[in-house]
Amino acid sequence: MSSNGKEKAQGNPRLSTGIAGLDDVLGGGFDPDRVYLVEGEPGTGKTTLALQFLLDGARRGEHGLYATLSESEQELRLVATRHGWSLDKLSIFELIPPEASLDPDRELTVFHPAEMELSETTKLIFERVKATEPARVVFDSLSEMRLLAQNPLRYRRQILALKHFFAGRESTVLLLDDLSAHGTDMHLHSIAHGVILLEQLSLDYGAERRRLRVKKMRGIAFRGGYHDFTIRTGGIEVFPRLIAAEHRNVFVGELSHSGSAELDALLGGGLERGTSTLLIGGAGVGKSSIAVTYAAAAAERGERVVMFAFDEGLGTIFARASGIGVPLRQHVEEGRVGVQQIDPAEMSPGEFTQLVRHAIEQRGARMLVIDSLNGYLNAMPDERFLVLQMHELLTYLNQLGVLTIVVLAQHGLMGHMQTPIDLSYLSDTVIMLRYFEAGGRVRRAISVLKKRSGTHENTIREFQLTADGVRVGPALREFSGILTGTPTYVGGPSPLLSENADENRR
Repeated sequence: MSSNGKEKAQGNPRLSTGIAGLDDVLGGGFDPDRVYLVEGEPGTGKTTLALQFLLDGARRGEHGLYATLSESEQELRLVATRHGWSLDKLSIFELIPPEASLDPDRELTVFHPAEMELSETTKLIFERVKATEPARVVFDSLSEMRLLAQNPLRYRRQILALKHFFAGRESTVLLLDDLSAHGTDMHLHSIAHGVILLEQLSLDYGAERRRLRVKKMRGIAFRGGYHDFTIRTGGIEVFPRLIAAEHRNVFVGELSHSGSAELDALLGGGLERGTSTLLIGGAGVGKSSIAVTYAAAAAERGERVVMFAFDEGLGTIFARASGIGVPLRQHVEEGRVGVQQIDPAEMSPGEFTQLVRHAIEQRGARMLVIDSLNGYLNAMPDERFLVLQMHELLTYLNQLGVLTIVVLAQHGLMGHMQTPIDLSYLSDTVIMLRYFEAGGRVRRAISVLKKRSGTHENTIREFQLTADGVRVGPALREFSGILTGTPTYVGGPSPLLSENADENRR
């Protein structure tokens, strides 16, 4: 019994694509013994996807055939070698111009498209399929068949003949199309059992972005929309679009403390599990330091924390934490805190989401810090979709009981402050940090603007970053203008924190 037959006998009709993320998008993989279309412009990864599909079958003991009119066997083997693959278990049937071969004794499997009828081409492919009986077949590419056909009607008839031929055989077929024809061939879409589109986007700066979309898949409940993917050594890796509704967990909404009694009091006792907190303020005001303080306090309680740093290097993060008395490096070395530096110019939002999911689902993180959202915004080709992405991500984290802290830097230091994007309505808690002037000194103020999950103080307090950590003072009641961006303190010196040489440390 063939491998396909075994799968059917065992009640498992799906066939893996060889790419875990794509299987996830398709809800398990392809239906076997069907014809699928994989389309995309040159360089989008069609050949790599096709080879992974065949190699997955080879690992399962299935015979695979790669029929090519566009690339030579030598070129295919070079691609495989650079990915660390071997094609020895696959059959490669190439039909290319004779000048591509220098061997005069080469077998008659080499033809010139200009001298060859399309029906003869398909006949040769049919003969090779009958001789080898492959379970998986890749045909590369349909653009060559269009050239041979010379007119659309003849081309479509041959594609129908190709489909009818495989309908009576136990073969799953991938047809590759480089979209060289003008417009989309909807007739071809109607013939195929499923259609997958691969795209490559060129941004104004940074690496190119790749994404795919399942345009059609008969009888399969697949994930719609675009899914980011990358091509690395070892093949394609697909990052399925996050759907928060698919991830729910029962958890206890307990409070998480910062280690500072005054800061916790300002927040009504602390931050709740399964909520998101937005730290907002100007550059250098202390947002990251407060986030690190919460992360260290969680680590000391034995919880696992993951921090994603978009804006700063690890050395800067460790130095700032050490400056406020937080042993962050020690927590990292002992495995309680994970710090990962992200380059937004090289990473797609989908890949970042996959890193977050791995931190939560595989590493068991209970607190997540994103520092900062400005860097994440730079990773988005179109910032209109950032809010939608963050909505799904924060909802996913909240439903799994993770405490999320997001840092967002506003433009400017004093006066009117501008926010690059408004995420206040998505956040359960919003903490605003501001500079203000009093007694000829630049000081820092902290206030809680919003907290959905409980009560909080509506006061404004001064805070300092000292060598012993975050120090929060009493409420400053004689204050005005802090929310408008021009804070003015008109009270006396008694409520203010005493001058400290360490207070300017960040």
